[in-house]
Amino acid sequence: MDTDPFTPNYPAPTALRPLLGLTVLVIEDSRYACEALRLLCLRSGARIRRADTLRSARRHLQVYRPSVAIIDVGLPDGNGSDLIRELVESNQRPDVILGTSGDFDGEESVMGAGADGFLDKPIVSLGVFQDTILTHLPMDRHPAGPRAVPQELVEPDPIAYRDDMAHVADVLEAGSDTRTLDYVAQFLGGVARSAEDRELATATDALAAKRACGDSATSEAATIAGLVQLRLAEKIAI
Repeated sequence: MDTDPFTPNYPAPTALRPLLGLTVLVIEDSRYACEALRLLCLRSGARIRRADTLRSARRHLQVYRPSVAIIDVGLPDGNGSDLIRELVESNQRPDVILGTSGDFDGEESVMGAGADGFLDKPIVSLGVFQDTILTHLPMDRHPAGPRAVPQELVEPDPIAYRDDMAHVADVLEAGSDTRTLDYVAQFLGGVARSAEDRELATATDALAAKRACGDSATSEAATIAGLVQLRLAEKIAI
């Protein structure tokens, strides 16, 4: 049942705001990545709703039908590709279903699940964001006339990055079993690359490599925990 109150009265998209009238559901556990998508939606004219787990996304989808769903592969309670498969087969399918990931095999996973397209992290290019969505929309939802592709890159608030560091610290404090370490490697890999934190990205890659081989990753996990605490200790000007 489509109960989204915005659906009956879509405003017409314009060249400067080509996604005007769309509602984008972002299913993403990283505050930093979500902040980037919020800025991209704002500059494009789209409304944004957010879910940070599969559970909260499914709860949202019971009430609203978004125009666009952007689904991260690695989520705290499962794989986003499973939700993509559900939406592809749903009779209330969003107009556009996109997967996103910072992993090298992320695109293969989401496209295999039936997604319309893929957004590689970091997602900061306004032009790429808009064109990826418009490519899969019917022509009557496109702005009329020519449209210059924007070259703008968004810069998320560094406080959002700090929030992600606090999240990882809480996860590691709760335990360091193999499932937890796999989640930390996936989560931090995308976040660190998005923020161009090369030191943390390198440490995360080392953790992921050890986990892929099934080896003990105690020292790698300890290194990451230390780097996370250093970033939490840094002062951020507000």
